[in-house]
Amino acid sequence: MKSQLKHFFLFAVLTICCTATAVAQATLKGTVVDAVTNEPLIGATIAVQGTTQGAITDVNGGFVLKISKPGETIVFSYIGYKEKRMEITQKGEVDLGIVSMDHDTQMLQDVVVTSSVAIARKTPVAVSSVSMDFIEEKLGTQEFPEILKSTPGVHANKEGGGYGDSEIYMRGFGNENIAVMVNGVPMNDMEWGGIYWSNWAGLTDVTRTMQTQRGLGASKVSAPSVGGTINIVTRGLDSEKGGTLAYSMGNDGMNKILFSVSTGVSKSGWAMTLLGARTWGNGYVQGTDFEGYNYFLNISKRINDAHQLSLTAFGAPQKHYQRDGALTIAGWQRMEKVYGVKNYKYNSTYGFDNNGERQSAEYNVYHKPQISLNHQWQIDEKSSLSTVAYVSIGRGYGNSGQGNEDYGYSYRDWNGAYYGELQTKFRKADGTFDYGAIEDINAASEYGSMLVMSQSKNYHNWYGLLSTYTTKFGEYFDFYGGIDFRYYKGTHTNEISDLFGGQYFMDSTRGDVQVENNANAANPAWRYQKLGVGDVVYRDYDGHVLQEGAFFQTEFNKDKLSAFVAGSLSNTTYWRYDRFYYDEAHAKSDKISFLGFTAKGGANYNITDNHNVFFNLGYISRAPKFSYGAFMQATTSHAINKDAKNEKVLSFELGYGFRNEWLSANVNAYYTKWLDKTMTKSGTMDNQTEYYMNMTGVNALHKGIELDVKITPLNWLELTGMFSLGDWKWDSNATGYAYDAYGNALTAEGTTTTVGAADHANAKINLKGVRVGGSAQTTAAIGATFKIGKSIRVGADWTYYGRNYAYYSLSGSNLSLGREVSVLDPWKIPAASQFDLNASYRFKIGKLNAILSGNVNNLLDYQYISKAYNPNTLSSSTLQEATADNIYCYYAFGRTYSLRLKVNF
Repeated sequence: MKSQLKHFFLFAVLTICCTATAVAQATLKGTVVDAVTNEPLIGATIAVQGTTQGAITDVNGGFVLKISKPGETIVFSYIGYKEKRMEITQKGEVDLGIVSMDHDTQMLQDVVVTSSVAIARKTPVAVSSVSMDFIEEKLGTQEFPEILKSTPGVHANKEGGGYGDSEIYMRGFGNENIAVMVNGVPMNDMEWGGIYWSNWAGLTDVTRTMQTQRGLGASKVSAPSVGGTINIVTRGLDSEKGGTLAYSMGNDGMNKILFSVSTGVSKSGWAMTLLGARTWGNGYVQGTDFEGYNYFLNISKRINDAHQLSLTAFGAPQKHYQRDGALTIAGWQRMEKVYGVKNYKYNSTYGFDNNGERQSAEYNVYHKPQISLNHQWQIDEKSSLSTVAYVSIGRGYGNSGQGNEDYGYSYRDWNGAYYGELQTKFRKADGTFDYGAIEDINAASEYGSMLVMSQSKNYHNWYGLLSTYTTKFGEYFDFYGGIDFRYYKGTHTNEISDLFGGQYFMDSTRGDVQVENNANAANPAWRYQKLGVGDVVYRDYDGHVLQEGAFFQTEFNKDKLSAFVAGSLSNTTYWRYDRFYYDEAHAKSDKISFLGFTAKGGANYNITDNHNVFFNLGYISRAPKFSYGAFMQATTSHAINKDAKNEKVLSFELGYGFRNEWLSANVNAYYTKWLDKTMTKSGTMDNQTEYYMNMTGVNALHKGIELDVKITPLNWLELTGMFSLGDWKWDSNATGYAYDAYGNALTAEGTTTTVGAADHANAKINLKGVRVGGSAQTTAAIGATFKIGKSIRVGADWTYYGRNYAYYSLSGSNLSLGREVSVLDPWKIPAASQFDLNASYRFKIGKLNAILSGNVNNLLDYQYISKAYNPNTLSSSTLQEATADNIYCYYAFGRTYSLRLKVNF
């Protein structure tokens, strides 16, 4: 801590010593809007002509700009609009009111970005946006998803607590069912649909605005979302000239240094923005050290009045230790009592080997850069074409322990949390994991290493093309149409990285899989060969995903009415190439394709300048995921899930909005029916045979109401509020059958059989009426921001989480033909809340703008459960009630803090 303070104050002193202090003579404020629609323009630039002084409008079109002397000329600019100039002669606080900007038909519009951004009182969807200033003020030590926690229907948590390991839910739907886009380009993993936020941690520093469209939304891409859409709009051609230098420090050794520079648009039409940053620290959770870098580069060229090119590259290479494996409620308490690790920071995989070197079964290294080239063509006054080609080359791995099961060892031995807090086989007296004990076992073994570490490598090459044509028919109709093409190849392999004192390793799992055309399964020599560092274990396959799509949207805008109809068609094809379990002749699987479509529509009517109402409805038919659904066990087998079918989603929403000079409020109600979801659930049969339960015919019903309010009763006070009440339940009884980790169907006795055979252990799963877990179904937030003078802002936020349920588990050990599998209603997590504080001070260092800001999250250091799992009772024929000794959970972080100094030049 002392070292961090030295660094921080040294940075501050050096910065302050560079220049002398100057005082602004006038403070301008106002709102920039479209002259035709009267809607706010997000990200418009307001600059003092001939200087680097400037500001950017927020999500409401508002801005505040300080100028050093009267008589300055202020320039308003925004892509696609004519520049506007004003001469300022007054001193003090000057309210410019509404500043209207006219379209410039000879300028280009950012079609890819704007076509994915909803406009208040026009686009008929439930939408919330956060600006660059909001992110800067509120983020602190939080992660990207957590900045949205005051949005209705949103719940974010830190999962295990490692750097970037957070996750987000919208209306009860998880990461894999939320579309995440950067500048309109889809970012979700194409095999399982999720997002790893650690790969994008640095984007907060270049985000111009971050918008969420809850529900089906109005984004124009062929791949639909269910829970909602998050679109991150970065800085680009319209960035003001200048740069930034910043240093941050926080709890548990967190440090961050950052620089950015933007050229603005030159007379020849060139513009560039460059950012670089490094973040490092010890981590809040025990033994979760991390180091991350992030970079962003945008180079744009306005070729002429009709053409513009923009090249963007960004990435966030990182490495961090993780915590995987929740403990029981009683277990967390015992960890503090026995081992003295306070505040639920205990990490069951934190430990050292016999040489005192740090080891971990949970360690992640990854870099997923994305490069995109955007061409915008203003064809004529009415039509334009925007095309973006992008590529992402992901490389990285996570540690994965392996065990020789023939001698009683398993990959689960690497994580004591799987056995609960009573696991002591590899536990030292201080509670750390004893990696040295593994070295001793391997050194004494006559049959090579019993336990080894491997790197679970996940590489991908991802190519995409998104092209949108826009035109206008008559006076009132706008048309959008385009193509959305993506190809993805993911290479997944596990390579031995450490024998832990042994001479070799024999992979006992080789040859166990009993699938058709598996020539290696009958070869004992292949199964028991001696493997060393660099050799492959467990898996070695490629997952291929090809998606071709087309979409359209027609909008009608006249007077008070805005309406749209939209549709898309997509074809998704999956196949595998397996180098591990199949011979060369059968290494490539059959291809399996799914044809999907969407149909959406809605309308918004502005009753008066203050009141508006909207509705939207839609129907989605989309392909099941590659990782779960299309294949029985995508990791190890070509076996296709013959029961897989398209998932269907029906959604309907109504909303009302009110807005005047000091109050804006929105309320909406939604109804989302999810049909034919493909799911898997894992467990053990009689604590012996590990299995996965394949389930089909799973339906869910998500419905609820959402409210958000913003009040500005005084110039120096802004109040915000949010409340959402959800009712999310599984809505059908499913059928399914058990299969093992290699895709082989299991009989009732736990033995393997041919996939689809009549004697496999199918069952009825009584799922109807069970609550969906993982996300609070009641959330609320209240916030207040106080503006003290012209330079100081202080904010306080309270967030509430209620009716949060654990993930359900299956019950009953007998999975015989025709038997029923019961589901214990998920345990209800106690309601919780937390207070956050933030403050900032804006000041001048010579002619430079500087800001000193600080954040304290969970001010009262309240320890509460953020995520839980029902007891797994498959070894019992009766339901087991939830208790402190069998509910596994994670706790939210306690008090955290950060301090930041940022200087703009």
